Amino acid sequence: MKTKAQSTNAPLPATNFKWKVTRSGALPYLFYLPKDYNAKSREKWPLMLFLHGAGERGADVQRAAIHGPMKLVRQGTNFPFIIVAPLCPAGQIWDNDALLQLLDHATKKFAVDTNRVYLTGLSMGGYGVWSLGLSNPERFAAIAPICGGGEFITPYLAEGDQAKALKTLGVWAFHGAKDASVPLEESQRMVGLLKKVEVEEVKLTIYPEAQHDSWSETYQNPELYEWLLKHRRTSKRAGK
Repeated sequence: MKTKAQSTNAPLPATNFKWKVTRSGALPYLFYLPKDYNAKSREKWPLMLFLHGAGERGADVQRAAIHGPMKLVRQGTNFPFIIVAPLCPAGQIWDNDALLQLLDHATKKFAVDTNRVYLTGLSMGGYGVWSLGLSNPERFAAIAPICGGGEFITPYLAEGDQAKALKTLGVWAFHGAKDASVPLEESQRMVGLLKKVEVEEVKLTIYPEAQHDSWSETYQNPELYEWLLKHRRTSKRAGK
């Protein structure tokens, strides 16, 4: 059967499809307030959002303190931040929409300086940091993803205000050279991408002998927190 070819300029059939998504859920979280924190004072404090790894998922919110900053809080460390550490439910990964709503909640509940909001996480949480931070750079002054990775398309195609915010986002990534769970190349490719799109400050620390646990040394290093505190976000969309 022969068919007659249409002109290359002829319009194709088209129609429209309307969609909507409605979701809800619960996100328990641990929080830490600096020892000098006073809710009645006018003083505003920087906030650190910490995302744990896949092994800590579950129903017991205390699992968010197995590793990272909240583990150090348990051991008596005093931080100059408000820290919010949510728990990811079993079988799930970090969800950007849920985390952004949690961030909005935290900035209303606590005395947060919305120009000094920082994001960090390890392993699955490192992937969460790359995803949330690069999709919403205007919400954070600096991010510190540890042994994670991400996708290229969101930062690569960023335009307008998002692109401007991305270029001024502080980024310090960490990875173990001998990581068999998440290859070092995952962090290297993300750092390479950010340099390609001209992010002004991006660096990668590689631990030559470290395997997957590159977070213990990182979170025990005071230089990380000093570096975070040097960054401020002054865009209009720092917070609601």
